[in-house]
Amino acid sequence: MIEMYGVTKIYPGGQVALKDINLKISKGEFVFIVGPSGAGKSTLIKLIFREEVPTRGQIFFAGKNISRLKRREVPYLRRRIGIVFQDFRLLPEKTVYENVAFAMEVVEASYKDIKRKVPQTLERVGLLHKANARPSELSGGEQQRVALARALVNNPDILVADEPTGNLDPDTSWDIMNYLDDINKRGTTIIVATHARELVDSMKKRVIQLEKGSLVRDEERGVYGK
Repeated sequence: MIEMYGVTKIYPGGQVALKDINLKISKGEFVFIVGPSGAGKSTLIKLIFREEVPTRGQIFFAGKNISRLKRREVPYLRRRIGIVFQDFRLLPEKTVYENVAFAMEVVEASYKDIKRKVPQTLERVGLLHKANARPSELSGGEQQRVALARALVNNPDILVADEPTGNLDPDTSWDIMNYLDDINKRGTTIIVATHARELVDSMKKRVIQLEKGSLVRDEERGVYGK
Protein backbone atom coordinates (compact mmCIF):
# COMPACT_ATOMS: atom_id res chain seq x y z
CA MET A 1 0.00 0.00 0.00
CA ILE A 2 2.72 2.51 1.07
CA GLU A 3 6.41 2.06 0.33
CA MET A 4 9.23 4.47 1.17
CA TYR A 5 12.76 4.05 -0.14
CA GLY A 6 15.61 6.22 1.16
CA VAL A 7 13.26 9.06 2.05
CA THR A 8 14.96 12.16 3.43
CA LYS A 9 13.28 15.50 4.13
CA ILE A 10 15.36 18.64 4.70
CA TYR A 11 13.53 21.91 5.28
CA PRO A 12 14.84 25.33 4.19
CA GLY A 13 17.61 26.42 6.54
CA GLY A 14 19.02 22.92 6.74
CA GLN A 15 16.68 21.35 9.31
CA VAL A 16 16.74 17.59 8.73
CA ALA A 17 13.26 16.24 9.55
CA LEU A 18 13.70 12.67 8.21
CA LYS A 19 16.82 10.72 7.26
CA ASP A 20 16.92 7.74 4.89
CA ILE A 21 13.55 6.20 5.82
CA ASN A 22 12.81 2.76 4.37
CA LEU A 23 9.31 1.56 5.19
CA LYS A 24 6.46 -0.59 3.91
CA ILE A 25 2.86 -0.49 5.18
CA SER A 26 0.53 -3.15 3.79
CA LYS A 27 -3.17 -2.90 3.05
CA GLY A 28 -5.28 -3.44 6.18
CA GLU A 29 -2.54 -2.74 8.73
CA PHE A 30 -2.93 -0.60 11.86
CA VAL A 31 0.31 1.27 12.52
CA PHE A 32 1.34 3.64 15.30
CA ILE A 33 4.12 6.15 14.62
CA VAL A 34 5.72 7.19 17.91
CA GLY A 35 8.61 9.32 19.13
CA PRO A 36 9.31 12.57 20.97
CA SER A 37 8.36 15.99 19.63
CA GLY A 38 10.58 16.86 16.71
CA ALA A 39 11.25 13.21 15.83
CA GLY A 40 9.66 13.57 12.38
CA LYS A 41 6.20 12.04 12.92
CA SER A 42 4.18 14.89 11.43
CA THR A 43 6.58 15.20 8.49
CA LEU A 44 6.14 11.50 7.73
CA ILE A 45 2.36 11.94 7.82
CA LYS A 46 2.54 14.97 5.51
CA LEU A 47 4.65 13.05 3.01
CA ILE A 48 2.02 10.31 2.81
CA PHE A 49 -0.75 12.67 1.69
CA ARG A 50 1.59 14.85 -0.38
CA GLU A 51 1.42 18.00 1.70
CA GLU A 52 5.22 17.73 1.59
CA VAL A 53 7.55 16.08 -0.93
CA PRO A 54 10.81 14.34 -0.04
CA THR A 55 14.14 16.02 -0.61
CA ARG A 56 15.52 12.63 -1.61
CA GLY A 57 14.02 9.18 -2.01
CA GLN A 58 10.81 7.73 -3.42
CA ILE A 59 7.32 7.20 -1.99
CA PHE A 60 4.84 4.81 -3.60
CA PHE A 61 1.12 4.60 -2.91
CA ALA A 62 -0.56 1.51 -4.36
CA GLY A 63 2.35 1.17 -6.79
CA LYS A 64 2.29 4.80 -7.98
CA ASN A 65 5.24 7.10 -7.29
CA ILE A 66 3.55 10.00 -5.49
CA SER A 67 6.85 11.89 -5.21
CA ARG A 68 6.47 12.66 -8.91
CA LEU A 69 2.78 13.50 -9.04
CA LYS A 70 1.84 16.61 -10.96
CA ARG A 71 -0.06 19.23 -8.99
CA ARG A 72 -3.32 18.43 -10.78
CA GLU A 73 -2.99 14.75 -9.77
CA VAL A 74 -2.69 15.39 -6.02
CA PRO A 75 -6.46 15.80 -5.38
CA TYR A 76 -7.06 12.33 -6.87
CA LEU A 77 -4.51 10.85 -4.45
CA ARG A 78 -6.20 12.56 -1.51
CA ARG A 79 -9.57 11.08 -2.43
CA ARG A 80 -8.06 7.76 -1.36
CA ILE A 81 -6.69 9.07 1.96
CA GLY A 82 -8.79 10.21 4.92
CA ILE A 83 -7.04 12.67 7.24
CA VAL A 84 -7.75 13.47 10.91
CA PHE A 85 -5.92 16.22 12.80
CA GLN A 86 -5.40 16.96 16.48
CA ASP A 87 -7.26 20.29 16.22
CA PHE A 88 -10.28 18.83 14.33
CA ARG A 89 -10.25 21.53 11.60
CA LEU A 90 -14.02 21.67 11.30
CA LEU A 91 -15.74 24.55 9.52
CA PRO A 92 -17.34 26.52 12.38
CA GLU A 93 -20.16 28.07 10.34
CA LYS A 94 -21.35 24.70 9.02
CA THR A 95 -23.42 22.05 10.79
CA VAL A 96 -22.13 18.56 11.53
CA TYR A 97 -23.97 17.27 8.46
CA GLU A 98 -22.56 20.07 6.28
CA ASN A 99 -18.99 19.49 7.51
CA VAL A 100 -19.14 15.85 6.47
CA ALA A 101 -20.99 16.60 3.24
CA PHE A 102 -18.31 19.14 2.31
CA ALA A 103 -15.75 16.32 1.98
CA MET A 104 -17.99 14.74 -0.67
CA GLU A 105 -18.74 18.02 -2.41
CA VAL A 106 -15.05 18.74 -3.03
CA VAL A 107 -14.72 15.43 -4.91
CA GLU A 108 -17.88 16.29 -6.88
CA ALA A 109 -20.07 13.53 -5.47
CA SER A 110 -23.71 13.62 -6.52
CA TYR A 111 -26.39 15.11 -4.28
CA LYS A 112 -28.02 11.67 -4.15
CA ASP A 113 -24.80 10.04 -2.88
CA ILE A 114 -24.25 12.80 -0.31
CA LYS A 115 -27.80 12.48 1.00
CA ARG A 116 -27.33 8.71 1.36
CA LYS A 117 -23.79 8.46 2.69
CA VAL A 118 -23.51 11.36 5.16
CA PRO A 119 -26.24 10.04 7.52
CA GLN A 120 -24.79 6.52 7.25
CA THR A 121 -21.34 7.76 8.21
CA LEU A 122 -22.60 9.93 11.08
CA GLU A 123 -24.51 6.93 12.42
CA ARG A 124 -21.32 4.88 12.21
CA VAL A 125 -19.56 7.30 14.61
CA GLY A 126 -22.63 7.70 16.83
CA LEU A 127 -23.47 11.28 15.88
CA LEU A 128 -26.50 11.13 13.61
CA HIS A 129 -28.54 12.79 16.36
CA LYS A 130 -26.17 15.80 16.24
CA ALA A 131 -26.40 16.28 12.46
CA ASN A 132 -27.82 19.81 12.76
CA ALA A 133 -25.51 20.99 15.54
CA ARG A 134 -22.55 23.30 14.93
CA PRO A 135 -19.03 22.48 16.13
CA SER A 136 -19.23 25.03 18.96
CA GLU A 137 -22.12 23.02 20.42
CA LEU A 138 -20.11 19.80 20.61
CA SER A 139 -17.60 18.39 23.09
CA GLY A 140 -14.01 17.81 21.99
CA GLY A 141 -14.67 14.11 21.57
CA GLU A 142 -17.76 14.76 19.47
CA GLN A 143 -15.82 17.19 17.27
CA GLN A 144 -13.14 14.56 16.70
CA ARG A 145 -15.83 12.03 15.77
CA VAL A 146 -17.16 14.50 13.20
CA ALA A 147 -13.61 14.79 11.87
CA LEU A 148 -13.50 10.99 11.69
CA ALA A 149 -16.79 10.89 9.79
CA ARG A 150 -15.51 13.51 7.36
CA ALA A 151 -12.35 11.45 6.79
CA LEU A 152 -14.35 8.25 6.24
CA VAL A 153 -17.26 9.41 4.11
CA ASN A 154 -15.43 8.94 0.79
CA ASN A 155 -14.42 5.35 1.70
CA PRO A 156 -10.64 5.97 1.72
CA ASP A 157 -8.10 3.18 1.38
CA ILE A 158 -6.07 4.71 4.21
CA LEU A 159 -6.99 6.83 7.21
CA VAL A 160 -4.10 8.93 8.55
CA ALA A 161 -4.43 10.55 11.98
CA ASP A 162 -1.92 13.05 13.39
CA GLU A 163 -2.23 13.13 17.21
CA PRO A 164 -6.00 12.47 17.06
CA THR A 165 -6.33 12.25 20.87
CA GLY A 166 -3.93 15.07 21.74
CA ASN A 167 -6.68 17.45 22.87
CA LEU A 168 -8.94 14.85 24.50
CA ASP A 169 -9.36 13.42 27.99
CA PRO A 170 -8.37 9.77 28.59
CA ASP A 171 -11.88 8.28 28.36
CA THR A 172 -12.66 10.14 25.14
CA SER A 173 -9.26 9.16 23.74
CA TRP A 174 -10.17 5.51 24.25
CA ASP A 175 -13.46 6.07 22.43
CA ILE A 176 -11.62 7.51 19.42
CA MET A 177 -9.11 4.64 19.38
CA ASN A 178 -11.92 2.11 19.56
CA TYR A 179 -13.56 3.77 16.56
CA LEU A 180 -10.25 3.61 14.67
CA ASP A 181 -9.84 -0.05 15.60
CA ASP A 182 -13.35 -0.83 14.33
CA ILE A 183 -12.66 1.05 11.08
CA ASN A 184 -9.47 -0.99 10.66
CA LYS A 185 -11.34 -4.26 11.19
CA ARG A 186 -13.59 -3.29 8.27
CA GLY A 187 -10.54 -3.14 6.00
CA THR A 188 -9.24 0.44 6.12
CA THR A 189 -5.50 0.87 6.66
CA ILE A 190 -4.89 3.06 9.74
CA ILE A 191 -1.76 5.13 10.44
CA VAL A 192 -1.70 7.08 13.72
CA ALA A 193 1.06 9.44 14.89
CA THR A 194 0.74 9.76 18.67
CA HIS A 195 2.32 10.48 22.05
CA ALA A 196 -0.37 8.44 23.84
CA ARG A 197 1.81 5.85 25.54
CA GLU A 198 -0.98 4.03 27.40
CA LEU A 199 -3.10 3.63 24.27
CA VAL A 200 -0.20 2.27 22.24
CA ASP A 201 0.87 -0.14 24.99
CA SER A 202 -2.65 -1.50 25.39
CA MET A 203 -3.60 -1.91 21.73
CA LYS A 204 -0.55 -3.97 20.69
CA LYS A 205 -0.45 -2.86 17.06
CA ARG A 206 2.58 -2.40 14.82
CA VAL A 207 4.78 0.40 16.22
CA ILE A 208 7.23 2.48 14.18
CA GLN A 209 9.51 4.63 16.33
CA LEU A 210 11.29 7.73 15.09
CA GLU A 211 14.11 9.58 16.84
CA LYS A 212 15.76 12.69 15.41
CA GLY A 213 14.39 11.87 11.98
CA SER A 214 15.62 8.29 11.88
CA LEU A 215 13.59 5.08 12.03
CA VAL A 216 14.97 3.30 15.10
CA ARG A 217 12.37 0.56 15.67
CA ASP A 218 9.68 -1.26 13.70
CA GLU A 219 7.90 -3.83 15.85
CA GLU A 220 4.81 -5.98 15.34
CA ARG A 221 2.46 -5.95 18.35
CA GLY A 222 4.72 -3.32 19.85
CA VAL A 223 4.62 -0.93 22.78
CA TYR A 224 5.42 2.76 23.01
CA GLY A 225 8.91 2.44 24.50
CA LYS A 226 11.70 0.05 23.64
